[in-house]
Amino acid sequence: MAHSISELAQGLGLDWAGDGSLRITHAAEPAQAGPDALALSMDPKYAEGLGHGRAQAAVLWAGADWQGLGLRAAIFAPRPRWAMAGICERLDPGYDFGDGIHPQAIIHPDAAIAEGARIGPFSFIGARTRIGPDARIAPNVTVAEDVVIGTDVILHAGARIGARCVIGDRFIAQPNSVVGGCGFSFVTPEPSGAEDVRATLSGERRFRAQKWQRIQSLGAVRIGDDVELGSNSSIDRGTIRDTVIGSGTKIDSVCQIGHNVAVGEDCLLCGMVGIAGSARIGNRVVLGGKVGVSDNIFIGDDVVVGGGGRIYTNVPSGRAMLGDPATKLETQLEIRKALRRLPRLAAQVARLHSAVFADKTGKSE
Repeated sequence: MAHSISELAQGLGLDWAGDGSLRITHAAEPAQAGPDALALSMDPKYAEGLGHGRAQAAVLWAGADWQGLGLRAAIFAPRPRWAMAGICERLDPGYDFGDGIHPQAIIHPDAAIAEGARIGPFSFIGARTRIGPDARIAPNVTVAEDVVIGTDVILHAGARIGARCVIGDRFIAQPNSVVGGCGFSFVTPEPSGAEDVRATLSGERRFRAQKWQRIQSLGAVRIGDDVELGSNSSIDRGTIRDTVIGSGTKIDSVCQIGHNVAVGEDCLLCGMVGIAGSARIGNRVVLGGKVGVSDNIFIGDDVVVGGGGRIYTNVPSGRAMLGDPATKLETQLEIRKALRRLPRLAAQVARLHSAVFADKTGKSE
């Protein structure tokens, strides 16, 4: 679908200049952009690429000399990534989910499918499940029994929704994501070796034969509106109470949300984040890639944890954290500076040791 520069800019609330009637069909990086592409050159460091491509129109930084760059039209983006979000949304061709319910989909007779829903082949919808209006369900999706799914939800191929889960509007599940698998809860008849270690914080423990007994997950998962779940990520159902994900939260690929976890609204959980059981995460929390959160702790609102951080204790609201174990950002930066000085410090200590313990002949011990 083609878009004129003026229509695109006006729809995004952005300023534009040049030939507003110029039409583009897609976005491209500057060096790969052809005459029908909108080049995304929103920073001066990308301007050189325009000379290697054939773009006639580009998205530029505020105040850019678009004519000097050889363009016929330009859109100006004071906040580039925000503009990029709107542009990509309008230029996205989307996915073809077909029309209606495919004859090879399996729909339980007690399920309720709202008007406008599209369900692909080899997908399964369980008993008493309710699928909201305009839902788009790709092939090979499983939705178990007694599930409630809201309006305008997208379940990509291979997504799995467990029994009794409740999901709000505009939820997006990327391929092979899982909502509502059983929690990882096991117990032994007597205290296990792991419990001994945790209680004593030492390696001393009794060694004995142990058999693990599963604790069944009686809870489910409740997800608010406008939540996204990345590919190969999973949200475990609760043991007794539900696991909860607040509205607006975005979860990247390969993340694990344990049983009984409560995640607040508008959080951002990046790739390979792991949150152990019964942890509570506040609103607007950002967890960088590979962050780990211990069980039964609380992270307050507006906390930011840098990539690779490990959270073992409660974190107050508004704090920026980094490291393993995670500390306040400014403390962690001082620790890292000190670590870089360790080789030099060790050499200084060795010289001092040699001087202090040198014998009367001037030879060190």
